[in-house]
Amino acid sequence: MLIGELSRRTGVNAHQLRYYEAQGLLEAERGANGYRAYDESAVLRVQQIRHLLGAGLSSEDIAYLLPCAVGEAPELLGCPELLAAMRSRLRRLEEQMSRLAQSRDALTLYIDAAERTGAETYPPFDDTELKRVPA
Repeated sequence: MLIGELSRRTGVNAHQLRYYEAQGLLEAERGANGYRAYDESAVLRVQQIRHLLGAGLSSEDIAYLLPCAVGEAPELLGCPELLAAMRSRLRRLEEQMSRLAQSRDALTLYIDAAERTGAETYPPFDDTELKRVPA
């Protein structure tokens, strides 16, 4: 099938499919006319990629995981590549969460201190302007 058909069947635009191919996540044969031709298994592969991306994995992580993937969801077999990549991703997430928690705690302390000091010397705060600025 051509890239347009794969796009239609998976709901993934052609630009993303070409990106998956460039990342080594998806394979296509090239016809004499230079068009990409995908076999039927590409539909399942794209579904697997989308699910793994949805889990927050990078395309680099997914490249390691795909040999261990079975089914659309996908079910991941406990092969060494899979476990190493998922453990690495989990460590990165835990580190990010720790940094965010530290930032939250520090900001909370600043807010508490600011509310205790100066509230009686400043005019009431109008946060209307802040609400207009996208976060």
